[in-house]
Amino acid sequence: MNSASHDVHADDGGAFLMPRHSAEILSVRELAPGITQLVLEDAYVARHAAAGQFINLYTKDPTRMMPRPFGVSAVEGDAITLIFAVVGSGTLDFSRLRAGDSIDVLGPLGRGFDMSRSARYVLVGGGLGIPPLLYAAQQLMARSDADSLALLGYRDIRYADSIASRYCDAVRSIDESEGNVITLLNRHLGGLDGDECGEGKSGETIILSCGPHPMMKAVAQWASAHAIPSQLSLEARMGCGFGSCVACVEDTVEGRKKVCMDGPVFTADELGWAV
Repeated sequence: MNSASHDVHADDGGAFLMPRHSAEILSVRELAPGITQLVLEDAYVARHAAAGQFINLYTKDPTRMMPRPFGVSAVEGDAITLIFAVVGSGTLDFSRLRAGDSIDVLGPLGRGFDMSRSARYVLVGGGLGIPPLLYAAQQLMARSDADSLALLGYRDIRYADSIASRYCDAVRSIDESEGNVITLLNRHLGGLDGDECGEGKSGETIILSCGPHPMMKAVAQWASAHAIPSQLSLEARMGCGFGSCVACVEDTVEGRKKVCMDGPVFTADELGWAV
């Protein structure tokens, strides 16, 4: 990895933040039509990224000044993996990178999932909200006091099941022809009590979710109705990624918050989504 052009600095909480810096692309491949897996070497991000945090990538096109945010989906040594859909010119540029190319990176940024409790974590993801949950599963896999059940919803192609199965105690998925993640939550309610993943390592259940807003609101309400705490990683249009542009505000019970700084992870109670 190339060194940063500026010194590392501390944020208000005392954590050290690496400024924008260059990283080497290790591999690029298509997981499914329109879905790209990008692996880059970034020792700092690999060492400091928490599940649910994101990084900003910058294209080399001078006409596109704003970065694109991507959730970290895996860390192996100094290599970090990102999975994204090609939805515009910026993500198209990233999908065309090749091994040996370099790219500018800023991060890790934002507030990730709180996985400090001994619990069974139910990872509820929809579409391109699934990748950040894969890194959560990877971190949970290494712990003796936690286990995970992935409930994944897709439009059609189940691009992440095989990846999730490397880390999770159990993976269940569904596409639009069969239902949605609420269908899975209802169908595998017994799994939350131990039937799906064996006995489990803790009696407590915590839901971590990422996906479209309507899906996450439904998940939050389902979780609240079943007295299960939930954390939601919001998708938002971020301009800068560190709170300056105020483009990614979200209504919460304490007023409007910046998704890039105060999130992207919020609890259902913070968002007022619990019933």
